Amino acid sequence: MKWLIATIGKPRLAHARLATEDYLARAARFTPIETAALRAGSAAEEGHALLERTAGCHRLLLDERGESLTSAEFARMIDQLEQRSTRRVAVLIGGADGHTPETRAQADRVISLSSLTLQHELALVVVLEQIYRAYSILRGTPYHRE
Repeated sequence: MKWLIATIGKPRLAHARLATEDYLARAARFTPIETAALRAGSAAEEGHALLERTAGCHRLLLDERGESLTSAEFARMIDQLEQRSTRRVAVLIGGADGHTPETRAQADRVISLSSLTLQHELALVVVLEQIYRAYSILRGTPYHRE
């Protein structure tokens, strides 16, 4: 399964860029992950760009009002997608104004990383870490502890 993480805006914070690079490198041993930084605009323009860039993918939209999952549940979701032979999964990270209802309606699943609103660069780091953690759980590596 291949991953696409589509965000609005490029990471500008040095620590977020470094963490993004770190988790992309770690996760590469389990699964290919591509990131795409899209241009900021109105929420409608951003939603259109996110949907256009992720066409044909199973879409996981990040929203603080979405379904809350534990890391183990997130890993099970990934396992189920792999069992169904899902080829591409896209994670949609909105801009400062979040996602429009129209964009949310096009998602296959709306999930929350936190009930707090996260800045998009931090959301990118958190979702990459959780993808790495999920594959670590599925492969039985010692990264995740319960």
